[in-house]
Amino acid sequence: SDGVRARLEVQPLRRVGIYAPAGRAPLLSSVLMIAAAARAAGVGEIALASPPGPGGDVSPYILLAADVAGVDEIYRIGGAQAIAAFAYGSDEIPAVDKIAGPGNRYVAAAKREVYGAVDVDLVAGPSEVLVVADFTAEPEIVAADLLAQAEHDPDAEVALLALTDGVVGAVRAEL
Repeated sequence: SDGVRARLEVQPLRRVGIYAPAGRAPLLSSVLMIAAAARAAGVGEIALASPPGPGGDVSPYILLAADVAGVDEIYRIGGAQAIAAFAYGSDEIPAVDKIAGPGNRYVAAAKREVYGAVDVDLVAGPSEVLVVADFTAEPEIVAADLLAQAEHDPDAEVALLALTDGVVGAVRAEL
C-alpha cells in the first residue's frame, strides 16, 4: 500500500567455462549437456578448456561436440591450470562467471579453491555406484551401469548386491 515493490529478476550469466577432461575417454556427453543448458539459459559466451593429447591437439570428438553444441571458444589447456585460468583470467583466456564439467581429483581441488571467486557447478569426487539386482535384472544392463561409472576414474567404486542366485555370474559374463 505504500508503493514499495519487490521482484525477482533472473538474468543469464555473461560467460561460462566448460571443462572437458581428456583422460580415459573424451566425455562428449558432458560437453553437449553443459553447453546445451548454457545456451537454453541465454548465456552470452561459452568457452571450453580441454587438455591436448599426445599429438598436441584437443580430441577431435571433443571438438565435434563443441561445434555441435555451439561453443564459442576452445582452449588447449587442462587440469587445475584450466580451472585457474577460467576463474581469474589469463593473458589469453578471459575469466568466466561459472565453471562446469567433470574432472579428476586435481580439478575438483582447483574448483574447491576458486569457489567464491567464481561459481562452480559442484566439487565431485570419484564416482560410486551400488546396483541392487535380483532375477528380474537384465545382466547386460547391470553390467553397463557398473561400467558407466567405473570408466570415469581409476578411483571409482562400483558394487553389485545380488539378491538371488545366478545374478553375479550372469553379470560377470557380460563384463
